[in-house]
Amino acid sequence: MTDIHTQNKAILAPLRQAMVDFSEAGVREALGAVLAEDATLRMPYPLGESTGPDAHYSTSYAPLFDAMPDLERRDWIVMAGLTEHGGAWVGCGGHYFGTFVAPWLGIPPTGHLAHMRFHEFYRFEEGKVVEIQALWDIPCPWPPACAGVFFWRGRRCLVGWAPGPGYYAAAAASCDHVVDMLTHMKRHPSQGGADVMEMERFWHPRMNWYGPAGIGTGRGIAGFRNWHQIPFLNAMPDRGQALDEITYHFFGDGAYCGVTGWPNMIQTLTGDGWMGIAPAGKRFTMKSLDFWRMEDGLIRENWVMVDLLDAYDQLGVDVLGRMAEFNKTRVSGRLPFPVGVP
Repeated sequence: MTDIHTQNKAILAPLRQAMVDFSEAGVREALGAVLAEDATLRMPYPLGESTGPDAHYSTSYAPLFDAMPDLERRDWIVMAGLTEHGGAWVGCGGHYFGTFVAPWLGIPPTGHLAHMRFHEFYRFEEGKVVEIQALWDIPCPWPPACAGVFFWRGRRCLVGWAPGPGYYAAAAASCDHVVDMLTHMKRHPSQGGADVMEMERFWHPRMNWYGPAGIGTGRGIAGFRNWHQIPFLNAMPDRGQALDEITYHFFGDGAYCGVTGWPNMIQTLTGDGWMGIAPAGKRFTMKSLDFWRMEDGLIRENWVMVDLLDAYDQLGVDVLGRMAEFNKTRVSGRLPFPVGVP
């Protein structure tokens, strides 16, 4: 008998396939088939929240499809599992591609191929998606990232699609390893120096940490610490200390572990050096949807997506408004550019 998580992946597959060759009719039909009528859809800032498949298409996908008429979705992670709270989730990571010919969220079109990473988590009940938590790596004029920013093709190991069933023992081990790692990581700096994190116990020496645009990607433990963790902790040393105010949803599938929460981080910006933001002294939340992949008992890859636009908004910085100021002398509107084969 097929397990529930493999069933949920199969239920989601037609929606993912409809977005490969994106059309309004096809995607609307697929959304209507998989989403409950009262499903709660939580999207990144400034897209916000909506209810039901029609509103989800209109607020999230219609503007993006208008900007990229040859829009295409490519998934490179599809995993599913049960959280400690009893929720059945499917986590997907990938990219949206398309020729960018019309403005989107005030971002001027380029006429060239554009790509945007997504992490999307779907919660199922009785064969229907009742909740989506999704983050998109929306391209914005961030300050220069400390780490390198580049495009990658998903996971290093292009096998092990986490198909299920029979992956429960490995899934539990993956989740336990990640949770143990995060517990140790939160000990620094409140309980001691960097050694209290015991990072070599948890991370592969050739690990990759794939952060969002604006933060970038770190290679190895040194790359992760120098280009992400040190600037982050210098600015927000109280991160990870408000666990009674947030809820995590961890779930595993074979060598993969995913986590979602809305939000799942609370901290105070008291120091300088993080993404060009002055120390505002403000307490704010962050939404992060993450994937980890285990190899030889260690974390080899970690994909991290953070709603940075929402974080900036809470801190009083209007990134999209700033971008509009950059571009107010440009002619707005669609580019007279043929897309695809006539």
